Formats: sequence, structure tokens, C-alpha cells
Amino acid sequence: MNKQQRSWTLWYYLIIFALILSIQWLYLDNRYAASQQLSYKEFKEKVRAGKVAKVVILPNKIIGLYQDSTATQKDTLDTRISTGPIAPWRLRIEAIERQIQRQFYVNRLPQVDDPELLPLLEAAAVDYSGEMQDNFLRDFLLNWILPILFFIGLWALLIRRLGTMGGPSAAMQFGKNRARIYAEAPDKQVTFQDVAGIDEAVEEVKELVDFLKNPKKYTRLGGKLPKGVLLVGPPGTGKTLLARAIAGEAGVPFFHLSGSDFMEMFVGVGAARVRDLFQQAKAHAPCIVFIDEIDAIGKKRTAGVVAGGGYDERENTLNQLLVEMDGFDSSSGVLIIGATNRPEVLDPALLRPGRFDRQILVDRPDLRGREAIFRVHTRKLLLADDVDLHQLAAQTPGFAGAEIANVCNEAALLAVRNGHEKVHMSDLEEAIERVIAGLEKKNKLINEHERRIVAYHESGHAIVGYFTPGAEEVQKVSIVPRGMGALGYTMQLPLEDRYLLTRQELLGKIKGLLGGRAAEELAFGEISTGASNDLARVYRLAHDMVVVYGMSPRLPNLNLTTQTPDFLGQEGNRTRRSEKLEERIDEEIQHIIDTAYREVKALLSDKYELLEAMAQKLLDQEVLNRKEIEALLGQREMAP
Repeated sequence: MNKQQRSWTLWYYLIIFALILSIQWLYLDNRYAASQQLSYKEFKEKVRAGKVAKVVILPNKIIGLYQDSTATQKDTLDTRISTGPIAPWRLRIEAIERQIQRQFYVNRLPQVDDPELLPLLEAAAVDYSGEMQDNFLRDFLLNWILPILFFIGLWALLIRRLGTMGGPSAAMQFGKNRARIYAEAPDKQVTFQDVAGIDEAVEEVKELVDFLKNPKKYTRLGGKLPKGVLLVGPPGTGKTLLARAIAGEAGVPFFHLSGSDFMEMFVGVGAARVRDLFQQAKAHAPCIVFIDEIDAIGKKRTAGVVAGGGYDERENTLNQLLVEMDGFDSSSGVLIIGATNRPEVLDPALLRPGRFDRQILVDRPDLRGREAIFRVHTRKLLLADDVDLHQLAAQTPGFAGAEIANVCNEAALLAVRNGHEKVHMSDLEEAIERVIAGLEKKNKLINEHERRIVAYHESGHAIVGYFTPGAEEVQKVSIVPRGMGALGYTMQLPLEDRYLLTRQELLGKIKGLLGGRAAEELAFGEISTGASNDLARVYRLAHDMVVVYGMSPRLPNLNLTTQTPDFLGQEGNRTRRSEKLEERIDEEIQHIIDTAYREVKALLSDKYELLEAMAQKLLDQEVLNRKEIEALLGQREMAP
């Protein structure tokens, strides 16, 4: 519990104590409350008539009991006083009920010093007691101090509730930035040794670290530190980790916040937070300000008025960010680092020299990079002797650093679940399959006919991929259901990273995907819905061959795209194509798919005995690894 929490806890205890004390004093003052009010004149008449049995004289009132022939000796005023007031949650006692009916009081008594009062009580044999002086201190506390303390405590409690997210005055601090400052211990700082697979990006930022450590080395020659560095790359490639490594290597404070942290429902809050952020950064210079997902506030500004009229808080925030980046001196030691996976949507004013001077690509790692990432994330794992990190890197093409970290964590959990003392190669391979294909569903009930269809389907994929030139290597075949709806899968992975694909390799991918449906047609004489995902991928490949890569015989060497892909390959603005051209494109796509399907059926007809053998073996043991596949299919002879 921090100091602020302890102080507020003390306030709670003081408020509760004051409430208890006020209730106790109110009880002492009101425990003589009776059920009937009399005037002073009526009181004296009842005393003369002998109807009053006992009275207590207080500073501002007289209370007492009537004479009651049914009352017992215990039903006296002392009994009422010792019992206390009747509260809704207390039991009602019959004797006390009779007392309440017999009680009265005389309030606002002007004749409290009446010289005839005591002789009158003596003459009527009334038992009287009490004192005539006032309790000024008690009345002052009850009437003034306690109410004031109560409302002060209530006000403090409400302010505390409003400021739960940021202290007692958070309700008035919407304009304060929400950056988190990381000043980690030296043994916990992230350094470049913790960053792997992005060596080119690390080399680019080492100069920034050297500038933050030795600024005079560069300013002596007139050099200036870049005001901003933009890290661009797909999700999970290590942009945030690289920014933290820069701060760890330089040993400077690290402000970390997201682009969405500037936005709020109140007008002008985003700009105020930008101003406050740069003010704090200058106070902590030299330092690093890291804005993750900067596209949340840095998107291109709309031309003219906001659509539909009104006020655009995001554009106002971006304008303030541009002004602040222009307004501070780069020699002050404040470095702004932004990260995004959508650089194409950023405003050009944000990317011009003088703001974000450098753009560093943090791309997916290659084979050596993935091996280095596996080495970093397996430091704390107890690995068995059979673990081969190079082979694991070869089995994970296209994986980013975050995905590899997930694989290592899943492998450790699987090793514990399987009762292993160390993490074995089988645990890591199973974790890779889980990340790629999803969780195994061994308890999913499938009837025997569907199992046979799945077995022939996956065997068709494997055999076509095994004997077709350009197809990826078959690593594993399974008919165990996985993921959202896959009843089986065939894992095909390239032996090395590829950045260019030939027409033959694209056709090999198409044929491998069509192998499942062709096997079903040959084995059962009919087709099923199990090839829906395969057919969608086949269409995309054939479409790209015709439209993007110009690999069609009838439309050669033409790029017919109508949509400009962005950084992540998603489609942009669309332009119109003629109906005749659209028809020819559709004919070419259909021709490629039909030709490939005929060749796949011919190959499987020639290898039908192997298809039967593999399907039967899958039905028996459900999973076949690469060595078992090679032993079953024999030497790999490529089809023409």
C-alpha cells in the first residue's frame, strides 16, 4: 500500500469514527424521547391532578411517566433509560411498549427556573431528578462540528471516486498525457542482445543510441539527432521491443504510450495531452518517447470540412503533434519513435524530413533470423538434447518474432502436460502445429464414412505434393480434427525461404491443393464440401497468375490489377475494367484450374495403389510424419 492509499484509509477511519460518535451523542440526547408532547401549563395541571409519577428535568425539556396502575415495579423510567431507544432492527419488549405509552415530555421550556416547580412536584409526591445547566460543548459539536466534518468527508470521498484512475484531481486532469515511464533496473533492461532476427534494423538504430550517449560527438561537427524515427513492419516483428532496446542501451527514460491514448470524448483533450507529453519529455531529456500505433492519430487529414460537418478531434491532435515536433530542438536529446503497420495511411506532413526523418523497416525474419529468435526465447527453457533450433527455424517460414515466442511458450506448457522433465523436439513441433493449424480435437466424433473421405482427401494432397515439381515439401499428414473446422490437414513447408516463385511453382501449389478433391472423386465417385478452403486458395493463386503476374498464355505480360495493394497486401482503390476483359480473365482462370485438375486426376490414377495404401495407414494410425511418408511413397519421381 503506497503513501497516498494509507492517507485515504486514515480518512475513512476518521469519518467512520465521527459518525459513530455522533450517533452515540444523539442517542444520549434522545434516549429520553417520549411519545406525547405537553405544554408547560398542561404539565402542571397533570401534576396537580396526581397523574405524573416521575420526571427528569433536562436543560431544555422535562420528560416523565404518567401514573399507571397496571405498571409493575420494573416498569419504571430507569428500565426505559437502561434499555435505550427503540430502533427498527431491535426486538420490541412488551414492558417497554407500555412505558412508551405512558411517557410525555415538555419541550422548549421557558419556565425552567420557575420557583413553583419544585414545590409543586414535592406536594404531588412526584419523583424528580436531573440538572438545570446546559452542555455547550456537546451542543456545539453536534450542531456545528460534526455536520461540517461529515460533508467534508463526503466531498473528499466523491473526489476520490472521480479520481480513481489518476489521483484525487484526475477529474480536472484530462489534458495530462497518459505515457508510462519505464526506468527499469540495469539487470532488467532490454538491450540489443534481446532483439534477434532484425539485424538490419538494429544496425540502423545503433547510431541513435550513440548519439543519446555522446551527443557532443555529433554536435561538434554540426550534426543533429533525427527528431523522429518511424518503425514500419507487420504485426509481431518486434517494433516495440526494438524501441525499448534503444532506451535500454542508451540508459535514458522511456515514455511509452499508444496513439489512442491521446483521444478522449472531450474536445481539445488530445492536443492538450500532446503539449503535456512534450513538456514532460523536455524535462526528462535526454529521453525517448515511443508512440505505438501512431496511425491512430496520424492518418491523412481529410480535404476541406469534416464529412457531415462538425469537429475532428483526431485532426486537431495531429496538428498539435506536427507543431510540437517542429517546435523543439533536436539537440535537446528528445527522440520521438513511432511504430505502425500501416504507413500508407499516414499523413505526408508527418513523414517529411524534420519530423520523422527516418523510416526503418522491421520485416519478418529469414531462416537465420528465426533461428536466432528461437535461441533468444529458449534461454529460460530446459531443452532436451534432441532439440534442433535450425530445423525448427526451417519449419516456421513466415513466422514473426511474436509467433515464435508463442511457439516456445506453448512447447513449455505441452512438456509439462506430457510429464516431461525437459522440453523435447516433439513438444516444439506439436506447438508449431498448434499455432499453424489450431488445437487438436481428438474427442470430436466423426462417423466412419467421413473418416474415410478425410483419409483419402489428405492422402491426395500428400501424394500430389510429393510427386509434383514446384510443390512444397510434405512434412506431415493427419486426419485428427484441428482448429475451427478442419477435419484433417497436410502440412507442406518449403525447405528454404523464397522471395520469387516461378510459373511452375505456382502451378505446383494449385495442383497440390486440388489433390484432395481429385482423390475423393476417384475413390468414391463423388465430391464433398471438404475442399471449400482449398478451392478458395486455388482461385486466388490462379487469379494472381492471370491478373497480377501476367502468366496467362492468352493475356501474357499484362498487369491487369484494378486495386493497389497497401503495405500489408490489402486492396486499395478500385478502377474499372471492361466487361470483355473481365470475361477473358475469367476464362483464363478457369482454363488454368481445369488443366491442373485433369493433370492431378491423371497422376492419382497412376498412383492409385499408393493412394489406397496411404489412406488405409491414416485410418489405422491417424498421423504420418515425413519419414513414414517417404518410406510409404518411395523415391520421389516428379510427374512431367
